[in-house]
Amino acid sequence: MALEAAGVSDVEESVYRLLVTSGRVCADDVARRTGLDGAEAARVLNALTSLGMASHTDGTPRYFRATPPDVALLPRLKRSADALDLARAEATSLLEAYRDTMRRQDAGQLIEVISGAEALRQHLRQIQASVHDEMLWFCKAQYVAMPSGSNTAEFEALARGVRYRVLYEKAFFDDEGAMDNVVAGIRAGEMARAVPELPLRLAIADRSIAIFPLVPGGPNGSPDEPTTALVRDSNLLAALVALFERYWEDAVPLNDDEAGAVSGTDGAAGPDPLSATDRRLLALLVAGVADKAIATQMGLSRRTVQRRVQHMMELAGAATRMQLAWHAARRGWL
Repeated sequence: MALEAAGVSDVEESVYRLLVTSGRVCADDVARRTGLDGAEAARVLNALTSLGMASHTDGTPRYFRATPPDVALLPRLKRSADALDLARAEATSLLEAYRDTMRRQDAGQLIEVISGAEALRQHLRQIQASVHDEMLWFCKAQYVAMPSGSNTAEFEALARGVRYRVLYEKAFFDDEGAMDNVVAGIRAGEMARAVPELPLRLAIADRSIAIFPLVPGGPNGSPDEPTTALVRDSNLLAALVALFERYWEDAVPLNDDEAGAVSGTDGAAGPDPLSATDRRLLALLVAGVADKAIATQMGLSRRTVQRRVQHMMELAGAATRMQLAWHAARRGWL
């Protein structure tokens, strides 16, 4: 019944509803209209009075009236809600203590082996659905479980305020449509950086759980099924987080606002002479993406890419592309 949370039994609720709709009744009225015998009807009415949900007149027979629901029920429901919150907090504390004990006694609680692409997809969706604060990602070229652009769980998490930091290796941008998918993530709030190469695929949720491959397998839908490890709080997880942070520190920012902050510009920085297209091209170039891949991703000819790079080198006074990258960082062009 609906009032169970307030500590009211089914028969008590039925009689209280009768009081609310009838105004004034005695035990015989309740017995006649509910099918209870007279003694049981009297007992329930007295129980409602003890609960503060009814009051009665003196004399024989006694007549009972319902206490207004806001007076009778809301304080009881609030006490029940407070007790439930306290019990939930205590249960959470006990669960953490239990998990800590199990981790120390059973290594199987620390590492879970996931077999197959579908199981991997389900776990990736689940940890993103439950993440509270931050997701960390290593995105390598060619997919194992989720093709580029198919991770809709990221956009849902970003919308509820989860921070995403994603590292892409340069070969990732060679895939058709990859750059557009990265741009879509950045526009939704993703913080993205690029590096020449990543050592493994990796996803870490709230620094408390990580997923990474144990052995290679299954890229781009190959028949080889991937074998993946899910790791919980442990020294191994701490090492994976440290690995991510080390690569993140050395990576090239792809977000315009972050690039300016990371570049460490000083008095040498001047007005930005580059167009949005040039900045995007430069970010890919510094990330190590080849001219042909840049041209494909940006819808330009390879000759146009080379011409724009040469123009930026002239603006920066750079003799080589390496010098262009250095000047771009100092000037805040990335």
